[in-house]
Amino acid sequence: MTVGVVLAILVALAFALTNGFHDAANAIATLVATRVARPLQAVVLAAVFNLIGPFVIGSAVANTVAKIIDVPPGQAVAVIGAGLTGAVIWNLVTWSRGIPSSSSHALVGGLVGAGLLAAGIDAIDWGPVSDGHLAGVLGILLILAVAPVLAAVAAFLVEKLALRLLRRATVRASAPIRTAQWFTSAWLAFSHGSNDAQKTVGIIAAVLVAAGIIPTVGEVPPWVILAASSMLTLGTAFGGWNIVKTIGRRIYPIREVDGLVSQGTSAALILTASAIGAPVSTTQIVSSSIVGIGVGRGRYRHVGWEVVREILVAWVTTIPAAAGIAALSLPLWRFIAA
Repeated sequence: MTVGVVLAILVALAFALTNGFHDAANAIATLVATRVARPLQAVVLAAVFNLIGPFVIGSAVANTVAKIIDVPPGQAVAVIGAGLTGAVIWNLVTWSRGIPSSSSHALVGGLVGAGLLAAGIDAIDWGPVSDGHLAGVLGILLILAVAPVLAAVAAFLVEKLALRLLRRATVRASAPIRTAQWFTSAWLAFSHGSNDAQKTVGIIAAVLVAAGIIPTVGEVPPWVILAASSMLTLGTAFGGWNIVKTIGRRIYPIREVDGLVSQGTSAALILTASAIGAPVSTTQIVSSSIVGIGVGRGRYRHVGWEVVREILVAWVTTIPAAAGIAALSLPLWRFIAA
């Protein structure tokens, strides 16, 4: 491997780490916020199922992400390295402020910014449809836009149903709900690993293909999957707590049944997206589900709308910000990869 290839892989793993700062924390946010589990217990749970997810579900998401840009092999390492740099820097900026922004948006923005500057508009797979399914930048953006709406609506409806079913429940119902949260949290961590770890896997695979180390994206070595999911988990353990506080308390003060609803609906959506190869944002889905829960309880005033607006602003600005940072870093990456 050349120095450029090694550095690109390291930055891809750094992206997985910052992705963990944001998205992996969502898998444990409600579990910790409702005091069902202690932080260490929640991290261990997330770690195990984050690692399992990408091995079980497959590489559909990795294939989608790897095909966003199409540049000559001689430029691929520099373009991917620059795109990842834009995504990592923006992830760190939003994480430092406790804003649950989308790592998926940041990755797409970074790759598009670097690809446009390096090879022009034809270097980008715009989509939105390829081989009968959503693909390319526009397809991914459409998925990213629709998924939060579906999450909010699903959480709203399930919350209404749960409150109706539990309207005559006594305090004895608390124990099974708390137990169920362990399962739905594990399911959410599994779903998250199956989707977000595969984004990093796809990017590293694209680097390895460009370097002639592997023939196709579909033949990625197992160490790549293990490394990506491990870094995702480390991000949860060491940096995700700002996001945990925002998700679990600042959007809406959730209770045990709310945590169960948020975890279950979010996990179902993310796992479905992983199965069809759609890269989605765990942050967007979990945040939106909690808003749906607050509205479902009829407590509009208790929803932290200022926090929601801040998150929305971060979502809107993520793509251009990451694209700009990636474009600025491209000359450096050209020098490194030369």
